[in-house]
Amino acid sequence: MPLARSLSMTSLNGLPQWEDEDLPVEDLLLFEISWEVTNKVGGIYTVIQTKAKTTADEWGENYFLIGPYFEQNVKTQVEFCEPPNPAVKKAMDTMKSQGCQVFFGRWLIEGSPYVLLFDIGSAAWNLDKWKGEFWEVSNIGIPFHDREANDAVIFGSLTAWFLKELSCQYDDKPNIIAHFHEWQAGVGLILSRSQKLPVATIFTTHATLLGRYLCAASIDFYNNLDQFDIDKEAGERQIYHRYCMERASVHCAHVFTTVSQITATEAEHMLKKSPDVVTPNGLNIKKFSAMHEFQNLHSMYKARIQEFIRGHFYGHLDFNLDKTLFFFIAGRYEFSNKGADMFLEALSRLNFLLRVHKTDVTVIVFFIMPAKTNNFNVETLKGQAVRKQLWDTAQSVKEKFGRKLYNALLKGEIPDLNKILDRDDITIMKRAIFSTQRHSLPPVTTHNMIDDSNDPILNTIRRIGLFNNRTDRVKVILHPEFLSSTSPLLPLDYEEFVRGCHLGVFPSYYEPWGYTPAECTVMGIPSVTTNLSGFGCFMQEHVADPAAYGIYIVDRRFRSPDESCNQLTQFLYSFCQQNRRQRIIQRNRTERLSDLLDWRYLGRYYMHARHLALSRTFPDKFEMEPSAPPKTEGFRFPRPSSVPPSPSASQHSSPHHSEAEDEDEDERYDEDEEAERDRQNIKPPFSIGALPQGKKKQHGEYRN
Repeated sequence: MPLARSLSMTSLNGLPQWEDEDLPVEDLLLFEISWEVTNKVGGIYTVIQTKAKTTADEWGENYFLIGPYFEQNVKTQVEFCEPPNPAVKKAMDTMKSQGCQVFFGRWLIEGSPYVLLFDIGSAAWNLDKWKGEFWEVSNIGIPFHDREANDAVIFGSLTAWFLKELSCQYDDKPNIIAHFHEWQAGVGLILSRSQKLPVATIFTTHATLLGRYLCAASIDFYNNLDQFDIDKEAGERQIYHRYCMERASVHCAHVFTTVSQITATEAEHMLKKSPDVVTPNGLNIKKFSAMHEFQNLHSMYKARIQEFIRGHFYGHLDFNLDKTLFFFIAGRYEFSNKGADMFLEALSRLNFLLRVHKTDVTVIVFFIMPAKTNNFNVETLKGQAVRKQLWDTAQSVKEKFGRKLYNALLKGEIPDLNKILDRDDITIMKRAIFSTQRHSLPPVTTHNMIDDSNDPILNTIRRIGLFNNRTDRVKVILHPEFLSSTSPLLPLDYEEFVRGCHLGVFPSYYEPWGYTPAECTVMGIPSVTTNLSGFGCFMQEHVADPAAYGIYIVDRRFRSPDESCNQLTQFLYSFCQQNRRQRIIQRNRTERLSDLLDWRYLGRYYMHARHLALSRTFPDKFEMEPSAPPKTEGFRFPRPSSVPPSPSASQHSSPHHSEAEDEDEDERYDEDEEAERDRQNIKPPFSIGALPQGKKKQHGEYRN
């Protein structure tokens, strides 16, 4: 037996240090398989798309993504080319010769990874045969009416066929790693294992099927994890076959991973297996050359949102926009899972607190959740037209005023301000003022909802009475479409909109990871999350005082719903009490946490999973010293020692708190000193430099 290559792992501050200096990437091929490669369905697309650059930099020409071929997606996302690997080309040619359409090219995203796309329709004539073969190896029957499951069988069978054709061409090396994402790709894993292909397999579940269904039914999920009759629950929801496909994939894989600790607990009960590695989701972080450029972007896009508000609330604009805060919630329209129910209840309580304390702060809350609509609300469109008309009137009067002032100054005269505006100007301005009169309240939705009488958000707004009255300090706007820079109402892309807001609120009940608060963090916008989201748990593990860095974590696991709602209300009310300087300081801190979410840091967990799969699949070639998956102790941001770190801390116990104390607190804050301390608390991620042509980095070179 040949000497096994060492994949032993030492630990520095709990992070893996690979000791193998003899394992070139040329000896390995990595395939990632997902239904969402070039095909945006949900969050998995974001995971694969953002991770591609880091993985491509590590693996070079030996990294391939496998997905389904959809012409409308491929036209704008893929550049076709010939496979550089002759074995891949031969496997594709074999499949093509038997009537299957297979496409190869580069995915036009960061990293430009190679993609291999199977046309499901061209192979659909094999469906009955492949369903029979799948039954033979797994005893899982697929109903004819479940198109998604049938497509998964075709996709999985094509994947296993390709891996078989490819592995047949290799005797000893390169060794193949196949990483499957979610149950739609799991059939390929099950078939690969049943055929005993020499392929190291990894399966990642981003959320369990049954968990999502149960939470959507408003069941007390997390307190009853060990009480569910899994087979019965899956059968009642007519997803038993899908559940079996997911569970079989989990148990067949050499390495099973999930995206967060909360999902790991869920998988242990729903899928009856604990994950081998937790692989948190990251983002590609782009740092601005100017340290506070993100603050400038916040000011710029906030001004754009304020313009929309001026139109939407015309005739009722009796609040100070400079003292108005913008909160938002965004995502799929899952009323309970996304926490919109709790958010609305907390807003009702916040409105009461702000009115009782007679504060001059106004909160405007956006719900960006797509629903079925007819078109834009006429009243909303009218508001923007009125705003534009007022702006044009002001500009024409200003130009006329300026011309008269200029001529008077040229003559050396101080103009009589009572005569500089003539009767016509006064008439124009009066007509403009009369045009802003409104006999109805500003609408709570920007679109005409198709079924507004049964819409859960609108029904809750009716129940709590947040109708945008003048006396309300909390105003609500439901925007039931994704944002677009071409919209006639709010012409901003989602990223621009987020940068212009003050706080993102995501009190989710079921959120395996949670990209929305993560995106807020990398843009320097504080956010509210929960300890039932993967992101919230991750931040609790990494940051000693998350609230100090603008990450407010609502306890929805160990508190009653009413207690959780009160906690959320307190977070929101405390945030409203911050002054502008405290919000700027907090945004600086929030943005610094983006290093934790960089794939160059989080990619190490995927690296560990791949090494583990190799050592389990090819124990005669690779061995790994017994070790726990990478941990993150020693990578905790401490509580800042300067100015009050969070809104809750900025409430003063004494009613006689003075402005002088505020100034003392501001003087204690040193941005550069605090930033340097934070940089020292997270070690630099493994570096991936540009590779010289003809030379690949070896695994041992990626040191932390």
